[in-house]
This record gives sequence, structure tokens and C-alpha cells, in this order.
Amino acid sequence: MALQPVLIAGQWRPAQSTGSFHAENPATGERLPEDYPTSAWADCDAALTAAAEAAVALRARPPGKIADFLTAYAAQIEAGATELVAMAHQETGLPATPRLATVELPRTTGQLRQAAAAAREGSWALPTIDAKINLRSVLEPLGPVLVFGPNNFPFAYNGVAGGDFAAAIAAGNPVMAKAHPSHPGTSRLLAEAAMAAVRETGLPAATVQMLYNIAPEDGLRLVADPRLGAVGFTGSRNGGLRLKAAADAAGKPIYLELSSLNPVVILPGALAERGPKLVEEFTTSCLMASGQFCTNPGLILLLAGEATETFINAVAERFAAAPVNPLLSAGVARGLRTSLATLRAAGAHVLTGGEPVNAPGSRFANTLLRVSAAAFLAAPAALQTEAFGNASLLVVARDAAELALVLEHLEGNLTGCIYSDTQGSDDARYQDLAPRLRCRVGRLLNDKMPTGVAVSPAMNHGGPYPATGHPGFTAVGIPASLRRFAMLACYDNVRPGRLPAALQDKNPNGKLWRLIDGSWTQGDVCA
Repeated sequence: MALQPVLIAGQWRPAQSTGSFHAENPATGERLPEDYPTSAWADCDAALTAAAEAAVALRARPPGKIADFLTAYAAQIEAGATELVAMAHQETGLPATPRLATVELPRTTGQLRQAAAAAREGSWALPTIDAKINLRSVLEPLGPVLVFGPNNFPFAYNGVAGGDFAAAIAAGNPVMAKAHPSHPGTSRLLAEAAMAAVRETGLPAATVQMLYNIAPEDGLRLVADPRLGAVGFTGSRNGGLRLKAAADAAGKPIYLELSSLNPVVILPGALAERGPKLVEEFTTSCLMASGQFCTNPGLILLLAGEATETFINAVAERFAAAPVNPLLSAGVARGLRTSLATLRAAGAHVLTGGEPVNAPGSRFANTLLRVSAAAFLAAPAALQTEAFGNASLLVVARDAAELALVLEHLEGNLTGCIYSDTQGSDDARYQDLAPRLRCRVGRLLNDKMPTGVAVSPAMNHGGPYPATGHPGFTAVGIPASLRRFAMLACYDNVRPGRLPAALQDKNPNGKLWRLIDGSWTQGDVCA
């Protein structure tokens, strides 16, 4: 069977390939019909050259034209929603409704439109003017951005449609997308919609390019190439760190989302006050989409006591009784099995699950493990192995002091949560524990499971290593997410007519916030 073509320089063309692959339906295990290429370096080289040319052309486009593309692309996705949802359902096993059709696809188009609004208005770029000395600066595009999409969000994190894509484009950069091999057909449909929007709005043809797969060594070469501006990556820690080493050696910015256990502390007062409700909240959060969220609660921290034992027994019963839904791929199932073996070898005991399910597709029993805080403190690195999927580890501490020690041994995470009672009996413990957790997570929650990420300006979807490669940036939350893909450009005594519109004396749209002589204003520079 002929290989699907790749998108380079505005054309769908045969790949210069070194091999091929195909996707599978993880719900049934069946092979899906299309074959896709693993591109040779020649394809990467051609895409880089086209992207570098597009980057120069994009700098001459006003922000409104880039915003027009993003809104047109969102409309194209909505017009093709039926086909997109059907393809993504087939390739990922995720429910067509509500997950794909009514949750993830609208989130994807919504963040594209939010990025368009940010590009059009412009304040994201932090224009700063010191009028008295005629010194001005603003964030500007830094060049082609390579985006690696993950397997668990075929729309909202897709390399050719997701949050990194939207942020990079809104900041004025062309995007080279490396699709995830688990959903190549979905990525192809999205890229087709993107190209329709490129043609509709007249942007450079290579504003959007896509390769399906590349060899690991070409990935390392690609992230270090001098024609590239930056990299956005969401995926495994091992793969991301290899890319980071190559990018760092070449001085290239790379923004990584790697792994997170998202610790949840449940204090005794909360268990006494609403234990059954917490059983429901945790079980639902952990098993939703078979636990394949980067914000899945993979580590639950408890204090020893009768209420804790009641909670643990109830959760184990719920895990055992809950349906076993498919994982995203056979590779995810293998990875989950390997991670659970590491946890068990480090002292964790399986309360329920722990083995693959003998059923069609890629399925693994809902798994709950338990370990004492003392055992956790004896092997904190091994017991923080991410078990990506429908699994979670319970850590039971003797007292609050031991629980505090556990928090101090945590790696960086995207989120962390503390449940406490509403009458104040847990307040003293909270005041001691929260500062210890706060510095180890990007987003601190109270009385709320972490699953789900609001696409909101205040959202931080980032955190200390190994949650991400840099704790100062977010992958979700516009306008902040755009700033990852920009450089600070300073203009010293540049003539007025040569300045970017955002730095000229007159506010270009009357809505742009600028820091002028120390004060934020939407006004013009006073003579």
C-alpha cells in the first residue's frame, strides 16, 4: 500500500522515507488500513528550509492576518468535526462523545480563537517604551517552532493544532509539527484543515508543515538545527530529556512537559466530614480516560487511622468494580506494566489490579497500590515512577511530621492538592504542609481533584522539573503561553517610521497595553 504523503512547503508530497508504520485501534487491537512514512533527514531538511523562509515572510504580516488564520482554522476544524471525531475515536479508543466531540474539540477551537484574540490585541508582547531616552522593546517571533504532540490529546495537544501550535503561530512563528504515531490519520485531517486556512488567509505556504515520524537520531539533529527557533515537546521523560540535551548543546530553547504524579493530600478532617464523597471524586478522577491525563492523581498521601482504612478499602472496591477501558496503545500498556513492576520492587503492595486484562485491545486492570511513608522515604525516586494509566499509589504516614517529610522528598509536579475539612480542624496541618507542597507544584489546588486544565489566562500548566523543563513557563494559559516562543527585541534610537507598530508613539489599535515611562497605559506616547 502507498504511504501517505507529508506536508512540506505547502504541498502534500511523497516522503523521503526510511520505513513505514501504521496505527491500531486500541479498543479492538485491529490494524488500521493506512500506512505512514518515517521521514528521512531529507524531509526534515526541506521542511526547515521552507520554515526559515516562511519565518521571514511572517514577520512582515500584521498581527491581524495571523489572527485571521487562527480563527479560519478553528472554523475549518468545526466544519470537519464529524470526520475528525470519527478518526480520533478509531485511533485512540477515546469516547466520541462526550470526550472528543463535546469536550476536547471545542477546547481546541477555543484555544485557537483565544490565541487569535491575543495576537490581534498584542499586549502579550509586553511593549515597553522609555520615551525620554528613545529606548523601546517588545517580544517578537524567534523563528520556526518544532512541536512534538503527545498521544493522549489527539486534538487539544496535537502538534498541528494544539496549545503549543496555537501559541507559536500567535507569536508570529511558522510551525513544523511532528505528529504522534498513535493518531496519524487525525493529524493528517487537522493539517489539511490548517492548509485550507493558510490558503484562505494568504499566509506563507510553509506556515504549517507536518511530518508523521522521524528516526530518533534525526529528532536530535532537528532540535539542534540553526534554522530552528524553539521546540515544544509533550511526552515521555526519557525522550524529552534526550531532545533537551541536544537542544541545550546548541543553545536552542526547548519547552518540555515530561511527567507528573500530581500528589493529593487528604487530611483526617476531610475524611471524617465527607469520606464517601472523596472516594467518588478520587475514583472518578483517577480512572477517567483510563488515567491517561498529565494531571491524573497518581499519588495520594494520607495519615494513618480508621477513617483512612475505610477510605482505602472503599477505593479498592470501586477500582475492582469499575469498567476497564482501553489504553491509548499497546505501548502505553507495556509502559504501565513496567512502571508497576518498578513500584512493586521498591516496596509498594498491590491492593487490586496489577495485571493486563485478557480482552480485545490494549487494556490493563484498574490498579491501586499502597506503601507506608517510611518505605516511601527509603526509596523516594523509585516510588515516584510515573505509572501512566489507570493506576495510583497510596502513601500512608504515621503522623503529620512523617507526611511533611514525604512532601519534602517529592519531585516537581504539575499540580498538588490538599483536602481539608470545612470547619477548621485541619487548618494547623494545612498551614504546615501547604508551603512544603507549594514549591513542588505549578498549580496548588484545595478540595478539588487535579484532572482537567482550564484554558484560562491565569492557568499554569507547568511546574518544577521533571513536570516540565522550566518552572517559569506554562503550556496552557493565553497570553503567557505565547511568550515561550518569542525573543525580546530592543530598539535603541531607531527612527519612528522604522519601529514596529506596537512601539510607535501612537497606539496602533487603541487597546494595546504598553509600559510607557513606567506606567501601563493604552494611550499614546506624549510628546
